[in-house]
Amino acid sequence: MADIFDVIADPTRRDLLQVLLERYVAADSETGEISVGDLVERLGLSQPTVSKHLRVLRDHGLVSVREDGQHRYYRLEATPLEELEDWLQPYLSADFDDTFEPADGGPNAFAAWSGADVGETIGRRVAEGTHQARVVIQDAAEQVTKRLPKSFRRRPHRP
Repeated sequence: MADIFDVIADPTRRDLLQVLLERYVAADSETGEISVGDLVERLGLSQPTVSKHLRVLRDHGLVSVREDGQHRYYRLEATPLEELEDWLQPYLSADFDDTFEPADGGPNAFAAWSGADVGETIGRRVAEGTHQARVVIQDAAEQVTKRLPKSFRRRPHRP
């Protein structure tokens, strides 16, 4: 699992994935493919930089490539991201409420160690972040699912 986190940790690769996702779900794109030249133009990066990052994405199964003469067309491959989603889902659906108590001394020990309101503040921030992540993932899954051919849909998104 660490490999895919390393791959998507790079902001340039995330930008490439975003453009590929846009093409993947675009109503006017039958194949979801985009050329390297179009990626270079859209991102304002050099062709060698784009190619280097596309190779990393391809090596980890996040994109596929089709060669047509001297041109290469890339397409998003969702399977590794679905595996990542499956791994993240328990964390996104965990019930982060006010009943959490540390196993090593309870709420009083935690409050004495960290300050009285730090635990409450962290809990709220985690809950807010979790909610935002759920909304983004659910919206993205709905957009992708609506535009996929029925034969490509493997499983419904689990909220």
